[in-house]
Amino acid sequence: MSATPEHHVVGRRTPRVDGEAKLTGHADYTVDHRLVGMLHGYPVPASIAHGRLEALSLDAARAMPGVVDILHHGHFPDLHRSPNSMRDGDAVSEVRLPFEDNRIHYHGQYVALVVAETFEQARAAAFRVAPRYRQEPGAMPGLAASDAEGSEAGEYTRGEPELAFGLAPVILDETYTMAAESHVPLEPHATLAEWREQDQRLVVHESTQGVFYQRNALARIFDLPEERVEVISHYIGSGFGNKLFMWPHAVATAAAARMLGRPVRTVLPRQQDMMTTGNRPASRQRLRLGAELDGTLVSIQHDSLTETSMVDHYVDACGGVTTSAYACDNVATRQRILPVHHGTPCPMRAPGEVSGLFALESAIDELAVALDMDPLALRLKNYADQDPQRGLPWSSKHLDRCLEGAAERFGWAARDPRIASMVDGDEIIGQGMASATWFAGRQPCAARVTLLADGTVVAACGTQDIGTGTYTIVAQTVAELTGVPIERVEVQLGETSLPAGPLSGGSMNTASTLPAVAAATRDALAALKAVATGPGGDFAGLAPESLGVESGALVAEGRQASFAEILAHRRLADVTGEGNAAPGDERREYSFRSFGAHFVEVRWDPGISRLRVARVVSSIDVGRAINPVAARNQVEGAIVMGIGMGLLEGLDYDPRDARLVNANVSDYRIPVHADMPEIDVELLDYPDYRFNELGARGIGEIGLTGVAPAIANAVYHATGKRLRDLPITVEKLLASDEAPTGL
Repeated sequence: MSATPEHHVVGRRTPRVDGEAKLTGHADYTVDHRLVGMLHGYPVPASIAHGRLEALSLDAARAMPGVVDILHHGHFPDLHRSPNSMRDGDAVSEVRLPFEDNRIHYHGQYVALVVAETFEQARAAAFRVAPRYRQEPGAMPGLAASDAEGSEAGEYTRGEPELAFGLAPVILDETYTMAAESHVPLEPHATLAEWREQDQRLVVHESTQGVFYQRNALARIFDLPEERVEVISHYIGSGFGNKLFMWPHAVATAAAARMLGRPVRTVLPRQQDMMTTGNRPASRQRLRLGAELDGTLVSIQHDSLTETSMVDHYVDACGGVTTSAYACDNVATRQRILPVHHGTPCPMRAPGEVSGLFALESAIDELAVALDMDPLALRLKNYADQDPQRGLPWSSKHLDRCLEGAAERFGWAARDPRIASMVDGDEIIGQGMASATWFAGRQPCAARVTLLADGTVVAACGTQDIGTGTYTIVAQTVAELTGVPIERVEVQLGETSLPAGPLSGGSMNTASTLPAVAAATRDALAALKAVATGPGGDFAGLAPESLGVESGALVAEGRQASFAEILAHRRLADVTGEGNAAPGDERREYSFRSFGAHFVEVRWDPGISRLRVARVVSSIDVGRAINPVAARNQVEGAIVMGIGMGLLEGLDYDPRDARLVNANVSDYRIPVHADMPEIDVELLDYPDYRFNELGARGIGEIGLTGVAPAIANAVYHATGKRLRDLPITVEKLLASDEAPTGL
């Protein structure tokens, strides 16, 4: 009988185990915690983007009801900067400490933190703080207003791409741009800091995608041992990357709590959340493609320029996906960054690759037009059977089946390739497609699983659930291996007091966490088997390895004893197992990626100038879907984000002084229910056991990659307008050199 049973919970549609807690309001987000004596912080943002703070008039604010203190450059403790190291696990989003000096580097930079008895009092007083600035000329408003080349941030070359491009009979040389995007998580950033004098500990509740990174950074900044800092994040209202690492408001809040001897909670208003906690940076990308007349790619050159801030160097590596996307012997990528007077950019879902694929997949489509070749056929023609960058086989790749399967469900074969040739009533139909891909990564992870005498199981890991379903898939894994009903499995996440877990980012959490949970579960079962086969045990005298596991019980020789019975007979409260997992030698043997394809139909009504996405058909290859309903939901949500990226979203900076003018959800447009198309998502089922024992790769990011270029390609098919600047708005269509087809 198998020592590692399968109870067919993993891979099955499973309701979320935390669903009831969220629906009933019992899920504890950071803003739900209220401590005795708690104060409230409210930051004061700079109203200029470039200059110097010359003075702060605080008398009016201090006289406001409930104000306890106002922190600023002249009234703030001396702290250490974070070393900001991914290797050491203390990376932060902005290295500059709050109120570090009087220089203003971006609109929204904090110049003070008002602390008061209530949130309303802190906010009212913050509006009475009167800064005096010396605004300086020469603010850099962004890529759109600059021809600067930026500084080098990396390059890659194989073969002789320049020579091959010059000899190619068919070439393409185009530039693609996209606006900066805001993450707009439903839950704004929030920090609750408490210094517990009785045990000399800093305890922080935070909306974060990385409790251990924040713990380590706070320990460095406040010069504390790591064991004296605890960060808690049980539930998060999404993050999409801007909650991966700590921002200055968290440091200011912890400092205020220490200075005042009372807990302090800071919840950023939406406007400040959009100004000060990162964004996907704007990019300008030049693609040069060379091909033979039959469509064989002979040269790919991808030059990228992306924004960073004046206080940090963030690189959104747009060319990273290009090096392995297609079979081509001659490839070069070059990345540059340009400091601008914006807040520091940060990872946003599928960082670098989603931007890079917009340019690459748009260029591939344009090349198909130049070759008079079907875009799907061109992609299949240049299919990479192995990783062309590393020269290694893929651990598992079924992109061809994604492309062909989605094309069949979409009805691509019936598409008329002629511009504006497909009409339905007043609407012109455009159809486009693009490939999707995202790297597959893993991080080290530890977990603990405890079998209790009441028949329940507790699984604990210090990773966090950012709303994607980690609580559920951990419970599924335990239930799969123990046979205990999933409702009898308790999952504990989001605390640095638990075994060290990974960041919830990069679509790495599932692949990192579940192998550790599985190892801990097997270790707990081994401990239980040792109890059961020992003196006085239910299976005394039998070899532990002869025992099987069925439905929360150990079985052997026709006999069965439940976990609870075994522990009760030995008068034990529980047995515990520990597990660790980390990537290993497989990384030297295989390349790991997820793949997919998106087919998009847009409708263009020239009479009323209405452009909409009507239908999306996608096929995604991410190995094994642990919970197919949650996985499909992730892809569907990412597709909606892609519609926002393609048609709506863009941060708007004043070209005169770099001030952000649409830092609110009224002026910053995101998709709403009226924008929803029909969405058809297929998840291929090819478990990748070379990657991990569960066969699962990440799924959050890949659903977004490729959506925007598929939309752009569909818009071209409908209108004859090749718009290379995201978002593709009606205003841009109407402002084109030629009127869109149908007007």
